[in-house]
This record gives sequence, C-alpha cells and structure tokens, in this order.
Amino acid sequence: MPTTINPVVNYCDLDAGVRFLVDAFGFVEHQAHKAEDGSTQYVALSLDGAPLGLSPSVEGSMFDTGPAVVYIACDEVDTKHERAVDAGAETLMPPTDQDYGSRDFVAKDHEGNAWCFGTFQPGA
Repeated sequence: MPTTINPVVNYCDLDAGVRFLVDAFGFVEHQAHKAEDGSTQYVALSLDGAPLGLSPSVEGSMFDTGPAVVYIACDEVDTKHERAVDAGAETLMPPTDQDYGSRDFVAKDHEGNAWCFGTFQPGA
C-alpha cells in the first residue's frame, strides 16, 4: 500500500464546517458517517481529488488541539479567493505573489482554521 496523507480538521459545528468548505472553497462531500444518536462523526470530502476528513471537536479529547492550518496547492488562486470571500471567509492575506514564486492567499473560517491556497507545490 502506498503511503498517503489524509488530514482531518475538527469543527465544533461539523455541519456548518462542511457547508462552509463546500461553499467557500469548492470541496465535494463524499460521505458522512453517523453515530447511533444521529450525530455526524466523520465526513469525507475532497478538493480536486485531494482528500480531507472532518470530525467533531470533542473538548478534552486528545484531538482537541485548536485551530488547524491547511495549505492547498492549486491553480486559479484568485478565483478561489473570490469564491471564499463571497461565501463569507475572512481574508487574512489577499492573493499575493511571493518571492519564492508562489501566488498565495490565506482565509479564516468561522471556527478560526486558516486555509492557505497557493501555487507552491511542497516536495516538488
């Protein structure tokens, strides 16, 4: 089996997190796993084939670590920024040409997670 990296971001309001990521950044929801009480326990999303998991933030659990910072390498940085702003994302850094050749922006979601989009390809 090849090694893969599948980040998981926690949200206090998991359903609102899913809606935000779909509306603001264009993620696609694939499946949601529910507990017996009907609460959502995990949601599988992707963006252009890159996986992302969401889970509920449970105070006091070992995964109750606070806001995440996620970097997503992509094209169309300016278009993605416009979509994020239209969906209510708070811009921490507008689309900016970096001295190392990347064009990046950073937006914050409603729970304080920072979502960085840029043309830099880590490891490339």
